Amino acid sequence: MELSVYKIDGSESGKKVVLDEKVFGIENPNDHAIYLDVLNYLAAQRQGTSKTKDRSEVAYSTKKLGRQKGGGGARHGSLKANIFVGGGRVFGPKPRDYSFKLNKKVKQLARLSALTYKAQDGAITLVEPFAMEAPKTKELLTILANIKAGDRKVLVVLPENSDNIFLSSRNLQNVKVITVDEINTYAIMNANSLVLIDGVQDILAARVK
Repeated sequence: MELSVYKIDGSESGKKVVLDEKVFGIENPNDHAIYLDVLNYLAAQRQGTSKTKDRSEVAYSTKKLGRQKGGGGARHGSLKANIFVGGGRVFGPKPRDYSFKLNKKVKQLARLSALTYKAQDGAITLVEPFAMEAPKTKELLTILANIKAGDRKVLVVLPENSDNIFLSSRNLQNVKVITVDEINTYAIMNANSLVLIDGVQDILAARVK
């Protein structure tokens, strides 16, 4: 697939780039690999700090409420039982780690599948490298409007970190700026369009084994 490289004013630079088929045009995109990688990413974001007290942890007396027999009701040994208000919870959540291991080849297949789908949908735009002298949200919005990246979720991928570009996007709900080292399946699939700074496609191609 051949794409034109745009300038930040929206005009074509005259440069054409052929996207590497082993990154943006694999033969069999794998939906299940995408599902697993997205699930892996979301699981890793969970704090896993939810906690409730069981009957051994609530602050109540352990004195027996009444005699064992002859009371006319069920026998009870403690107010800590879960059937009483304020008692311990049964099978409540405990602190845990939700993350799980996913093989590197599966993660790579998922990323390549996601990039292939975006290429097939025509949702990838290449832009000449640019710099911002200061964080300006309005300036970044103007650039995205010029290259017609769309008014929905946009993922901007930089070859290296740029504080000014990142800070310019921080207040924009539908714009996310990451470096090529941070690219992942979830970010790709969560965006409606990808804006790749020229050179990112070569870095991605070089990393495919």
